[in-house]
Amino acid sequence: MTPFDAFGVLDMRVGRIVKAEPNVKAVKPAYKLWIDFGALGVKTSSAQLAALYRSEDLEGRLIVAAVNLGDRRIAGFKSEVLVLGAPDDEGRVVLLALDRDVPIGGRIF
Repeated sequence: MTPFDAFGVLDMRVGRIVKAEPNVKAVKPAYKLWIDFGALGVKTSSAQLAALYRSEDLEGRLIVAAVNLGDRRIAGFKSEVLVLGAPDDEGRVVLLALDRDVPIGGRIF
């Protein structure tokens, strides 16, 4: 498989966080997220974003997530998608951001 083909296997989509609340059972501070992906529906994710983001600041925000990696249970919560970010100098997760509004559910390429 070529690197380009391998990239095509990963399905990354734009979603909008519709609800965020602390995942109090998580070992590291995290949020339970409900993310609307348009035609794909609302999916859940547990994300370690508490160091830089408040739950009320996450709601309504556009994010990028990998949607085809399968489900995992994290601290008793079903995590269906992987929200993408990058670590800052202190290892805190900084969300990947879009600089303009785009339709939710759109595929990243």
